[in-house]
Amino acid sequence: MRSPSFLSRRPPPLLLLLLSPWPAWTQAPCTAAPSGAPGAPDCPGACACAQGGQANCSGRALLAVPGGLGRRVRALLLDRNRVRALPPGAFVGACALRRLDLRENELRWVHARAFWGLGALEQLDLSANQLEALAPGTFAPLRALRALSLAGNRLTHLEPAWLGALPLLRTLSVRDNELPALAPGLLAGLPALSTLRLGGNPWACGCALRPLCAWLRRHPRPAPEAETLLCVSPGRLTPRPLAAFPDAAFSHCARPLAARDLAVVYALGPVSFLASLAACLALGSVLAACRARRRRRAAARRRPRPLPDPGPGTAAPEGAAAQA
Repeated sequence: MRSPSFLSRRPPPLLLLLLSPWPAWTQAPCTAAPSGAPGAPDCPGACACAQGGQANCSGRALLAVPGGLGRRVRALLLDRNRVRALPPGAFVGACALRRLDLRENELRWVHARAFWGLGALEQLDLSANQLEALAPGTFAPLRALRALSLAGNRLTHLEPAWLGALPLLRTLSVRDNELPALAPGLLAGLPALSTLRLGGNPWACGCALRPLCAWLRRHPRPAPEAETLLCVSPGRLTPRPLAAFPDAAFSHCARPLAARDLAVVYALGPVSFLASLAACLALGSVLAACRARRRRRAAARRRPRPLPDPGPGTAAPEGAAAQA
């Protein structure tokens, strides 16, 4: 007897594909059976592996992330290679990875899903590369990340969507980039951040520095390091340490609207639009009525007036007498 319920039937392959939009490697748990000899890490052929789960692939002129990574790898050293891009699932299989070193490569492009599956990663070094921008959500899977280095790249801005919510991140380095300021909301999404390395950037003395200066006042640093954090533009201003700017220096800057203010704006917007529309309709109706009245008056003036009826004692016109 066939069950009427559609749940008892096997769904077609197309339906399964629609219900599973992400690749299988993004959902597979870290339960794959280990390979190799007991006690030895899963090691790519191009790397040298040691006890404790470290895969050393440093300085081997690699053009891509080597395959063969397994769940026993805890640290992957890929520094001083020639990796230019990280495709989706670049580290598939290394779901127990804690440390990833990619410094001094030629990285120019990182896919938004390059780090998927690395939920245990705690340290990520992307310094000394050629990154100019990142895709939104690039670091979103790295919920356990505690240290991130983007130093020595070509970043001209740093968006909150790139980092996402990293609740455990304590150390962030953006040294030696081209950053004039940090985007609003970036530091607010990093509640555990305690160390922020900022030197070597052309910070601009403007309102965009307000959140960064406030953060620096709450997290004082040693005098030599604080003195090197200077805003250098516009050129007419003397370079000043970022930590020396009090909040009063930004009193002329417009503050972002609060939630209540935004609600008022969103509520008054449609109301004011409808009110202006009604006023325009009323004014148009008044103007149309005035024009119609003027037209009636002009028509009445152009209409010929009827001759008056002569009385009994009035002489008839000459034409009427001749006809008689």
